[in-house]
Amino acid sequence: MKHWVFVLIGVSLLASLATGLTAEEKPASDQAELAARGKVLYRVYCRNCHGDAAKGGGPVAEYLTVEPTDLTVLAATNEGVYPTADVREVIDGREVRAHGYDDMPVWGDAFANTEDADEVEVRERIEALVAYLASIQEI
Repeated sequence: MKHWVFVLIGVSLLASLATGLTAEEKPASDQAELAARGKVLYRVYCRNCHGDAAKGGGPVAEYLTVEPTDLTVLAATNEGVYPTADVREVIDGREVRAHGYDDMPVWGDAFANTEDADEVEVRERIEALVAYLASIQEI
C-alpha cells in the first residue's frame, strides 16, 4: 500500500478521537471496540469493589461502608433504559462530588493523573467504561 493510505487512515482515527463522540454516538463496530477497552479498564479499576461479574461482590466489598452497586441492573432499575449520562457522571465523579456523593473514587481525577493523560484520554476511558457497562446489562 502507498504511504498516503496509511496517513489517511491515521488522520481519520485521530479525527474520530478528537470529535469526542460519546459511547452511544459511535457506530456499532466502534461500540464493541470501546466496550472491549472498557472491560480491561473495569478489571483494573472497578472489579475490586464491584466484582468480576459486576454484581457488587468484589474482594474489598466487605470492607466498604457502602455496598457496591450491582452494575448489571442499571437499565433494569431505570425502566429498561441504560442511564448513559448518569453512569458517565458517576464514573467521572468530578461534577458529582459537588452534590455530595462520595461512595466511589473520582475516576475523572484518577485518570487525569495518569502518565501522559489529557482530557481527551480521560473522556475516552470514561466512555469505554460506560460502553462496557452498557454491554453487560441484564434486562
